[in-house]
Amino acid sequence: MSFTIRKAVKEDMIKVHELIKELAHFENEAHAVEVTVADLENDGFGESPLFNCFVAEMDSEIVGMSLFYPRYSTWKGPTIHLEDLIVTESKRGLKIGSALYAKVIEFGYKKGVKRIEWAVLDWNTPAINFYEKAGARVLRDWNTVHIENEAIKNYINSL
Repeated sequence: MSFTIRKAVKEDMIKVHELIKELAHFENEAHAVEVTVADLENDGFGESPLFNCFVAEMDSEIVGMSLFYPRYSTWKGPTIHLEDLIVTESKRGLKIGSALYAKVIEFGYKKGVKRIEWAVLDWNTPAINFYEKAGARVLRDWNTVHIENEAIKNYINSL
């Protein structure tokens, strides 16, 4: 079974959104997806795109995607954050995820970034094993921290 990896276009965002929802379900966070297809179209394909995206196609159907964006490290300089990489469940095991991963790494290398970073759930052992085998280092002594919309508002109002 052959597949191709290509840069996503605006019209792909319907399927990319479906894959985001599939990943959220896999991560037991199906309720957490707030982003819409329109958000993806506007945020990724406007005058100043906020992210890059590659899609994997098989038989003219999008079966996987990787979405990433630039960051800056005060220690390293320019970096990339890989937000999501997903292959639809029925197409896993065909090396599509590996190809999407390689495409992001290649993109970062060509851009001259100093690091590519992402988060992985501690129970996703197959992903952790893959990343470590590919040379990534899982930082088990760091915790991911975020503050969401309502907490941001509450904090600002408390000042």
